[in-house]
Amino acid sequence: MNVSTALWIMTLGILAAAFILDFVVVDARPHVFGPKQAARWVVAYIIAALLFAVFVWNYFGAEYGQQFLAGWITEYSLSVDNLFVFIVLMSSFAVPEILKHRVLLIGVAIAIVLRGLLIVVGAAAISRFAATFYVFAAFLLYTAISVWRSHDEEPDLEGNGLIRLVERYFATTREYVGTKLSVKIDGKRFITPLFVVILAVGTTDLLFALDSIPAIFGLTKEPYLVFAANAFALMGLRQLYFLLDGLLAKIIYLARGLAIILGFIAIKLFLEALAGTTDLHPPHVTIEQSLTFIATVLGVTVVTSLVAVRRSPELAKHSEISHAVEESEEHRGEGIEHLGSGDLQA
Repeated sequence: MNVSTALWIMTLGILAAAFILDFVVVDARPHVFGPKQAARWVVAYIIAALLFAVFVWNYFGAEYGQQFLAGWITEYSLSVDNLFVFIVLMSSFAVPEILKHRVLLIGVAIAIVLRGLLIVVGAAAISRFAATFYVFAAFLLYTAISVWRSHDEEPDLEGNGLIRLVERYFATTREYVGTKLSVKIDGKRFITPLFVVILAVGTTDLLFALDSIPAIFGLTKEPYLVFAANAFALMGLRQLYFLLDGLLAKIIYLARGLAIILGFIAIKLFLEALAGTTDLHPPHVTIEQSLTFIATVLGVTVVTSLVAVRRSPELAKHSEISHAVEESEEHRGEGIEHLGSGDLQA
């Protein structure tokens, strides 16, 4: 797959324009982002991703189009786990409802940049060391097992070293000042909680990327497709946050489905590593088979979840989203307490 510099520039330009349009049109006047508005944007980003898949399919060929689809679906599904931690972060920093969309908008922009850097590193490692796939396979298998068992784990709010560094070395205030990221008090510049929580969202996503980036490299080795799949997944992720109390709360077996998909990709990577580093001829899993498997697993996951919740509505109370909401209540305001105490009334 030969991607020209012009196409890279055009793609990055369109991505930047989408964020600018979102910032200027949607977030020009911060407001409470309702489920109906969120649903419209989710549909819009899904359609945009499918149109991009058609472009790749026609311009580069069916195989690459299928690689993008498989990668995007996988990344989008894995990104849902980010939302559970975002719920806790938003509560911990007591983010006002009207500012939540802005936090996610800028936080996701930071996440895309950081993921882009990680993709460059991953692509370089794969091109130089064929054995990299062994490492990816082992890591994904471990992740699959962890995801399968992850229902009762509690998010680590203290695990972001960058946030601790900001809190320690920069003057911060515990009060939000509209959409300002910093404010001057008595001649001294203070960072507001809005800046800290945006940084927390953007950098915390990088922890999830350590799982998802190896996964998508198991479906395509093309950096352009890896980046595009991540970008589309994260852009649509923001609006999903505001739909958590709807359909997503009913997909109670999501972790099981994601664990199965990660395990499948781990096996695929291991077989490819064997083929590339030994004289063995293991079975080759085609992209068509991968796409079919991923779509089937997700379809079965959604259907069985909805059927189970319909028969026993109380099951939804034990879903990952319900657990995340409970954790958010337990940690409400804790992030603010760690910040400085700049007095805005001074």
